Amino acid sequence: MLETLRNLEFTPFLLSFKLAGITTVILFVIAVPLAWYLSQTRSRAKPFLEALTALPIVLPPSVLGFYILVALSQNSPLGAFFDEYFGIKLVFNFTGLVVASCFYSLPFMVQPLQSGFESLNKNMLEASYISGKSKLTTILKVALPNMKPALLTAIIVTFAHTVGEFGVVLMVGGSIPGETKVASVAIYEMVEIMDYSSAHIYSIIMLLISFVVLLSVYIFNQKQNKKFGAF
Repeated sequence: MLETLRNLEFTPFLLSFKLAGITTVILFVIAVPLAWYLSQTRSRAKPFLEALTALPIVLPPSVLGFYILVALSQNSPLGAFFDEYFGIKLVFNFTGLVVASCFYSLPFMVQPLQSGFESLNKNMLEASYISGKSKLTTILKVALPNMKPALLTAIIVTFAHTVGEFGVVLMVGGSIPGETKVASVAIYEMVEIMDYSSAHIYSIIMLLISFVVLLSVYIFNQKQNKKFGAF
């Protein structure tokens, strides 16, 4: 086992963390205004938008990955446009993984943020508007600082979920060493060639990362609940 550990390649983990970090940042920028809108709107289209946003949770990753692959391929208008004008290929490279991960992890960022916005004291938001603050300022300086548990949950769960992605990234990125071969894909290949020792080590590392991430979220939320419960 120690010999296997010494010879193990950890590049897939670095790729997984890089992918998760970039995806989390992009989704935060996208999800904050979307979650705010969903939390405030009374539009009849709200259930449709919520269902569309949550679709990746129930949709098989292979199905989502297939349609993303088709949409981003060079035979599609979008893929052809990026290839012709920017020289960027959107499939079987890291860029494609980022795009696919943003679609797949979107609900894990949006839903906690939406719940956080909905739990805010409406009088606090109204006071911000009355004092002359814009909607953007209210979101950034009033809403987000007062929903730290939801904010932390959204960021950490999105990051952890992206690290553990498999079906979507395999469909869109394949398994190119140093480019698209993330940790989950590496584990799959190790099992295929019956290299169970390496697969065990990779899986244990993933298990520990997932547990520590979730434990951190629960501990933080518990402290926040005790803090506000004391008032």
